[in-house]
Amino acid sequence: MRIEFIVGHLLYWLIILLLVVGVYGILAKQNLLKKLIGMNIFQSSIILFYVASASKRNATVPVVDPGLIGVDPANYINPLPHTLMLTAIVVSVATTGVAFALLITIYRRYKTLDEKVLLERMR
Repeated sequence: MRIEFIVGHLLYWLIILLLVVGVYGILAKQNLLKKLIGMNIFQSSIILFYVASASKRNATVPVVDPGLIGVDPANYINPLPHTLMLTAIVVSVATTGVAFALLITIYRRYKTLDEKVLLERMR
C-alpha cells in the first residue's frame, strides 16, 4: 500500500523536493546570487503545486455548452488557480528583475556578493 501511495503522488513528491532545494538554497548559501536562484526554485515549486492540485483527469475547459442538460461541475477544470499562478509568475519575474538590479548595484559598490564579506565591508 505504501508504494502505491508514493507512486500515485509522485508529482507532489517532486514538488516537495524542489521546495526543499529552494529553501536549502535560501538558508544555507552565502552568495546572494545563489540565494536568489534558491528563491526562484522555491517560487516555482509553489506555482507547480497550485497548478498540479488544480488539474483533473478527463476534465475539460469550463465552457458550458448550452445544448447540454444537467451539467456536472466535476467534469470541468477550475481556471482560478491557473489564473492566479499566471499572476504569481509575473510577480516572480518582476521580483527577480529588481533583485538582479540590486545585486549588480551591490557588486559594483562592494565588489562581492558573499554575505559575510558584504556585511564586513558595509561596516
